[in-house]
Amino acid sequence: MQEYRKGSHTMYDIKYHYVWITKYRYQILKGDLGIRVRDIIREVCMTCEVKIIAGSVGIDHVHLLVSVPPNLAPSKLAQYMKGKSSHRIQQEFPEIRKRYWGQHIWARGYFCATTGTMTDEIIKSYIENQGKRIPKDDGFKVENEGFSR
Repeated sequence: MQEYRKGSHTMYDIKYHYVWITKYRYQILKGDLGIRVRDIIREVCMTCEVKIIAGSVGIDHVHLLVSVPPNLAPSKLAQYMKGKSSHRIQQEFPEIRKRYWGQHIWARGYFCATTGTMTDEIIKSYIENQGKRIPKDDGFKVENEGFSR
């Protein structure tokens, strides 16, 4: 069964898969630094009401599967996660500031894809058949559907 999230006037299931890498693909996300990146990303997600479904901090990249509210654009969430983590890591780990003199520990850009249980074809078919009765062939038919009592 699909689990929908609820807002005050919305019901939604919006999931994104994000991947981003360190600048120059430096392998810096080890030990305490990797743990701190994970903690900062958790804080950002909690602040934005984003639910982390799965995540992984590799030595040179981050993978994240999240459920996001409809009022938050994918680009904004990426900006918050990468920006806050870069800023805080450089404040807390002076050796990183020396290596990344340009103020950014992340490479430009990121990967983001939506996920879901329905394919584009299923959704297109659903939209095309709105308002049309699709008979179920279960052998139990009503001859005079327009007749009402």
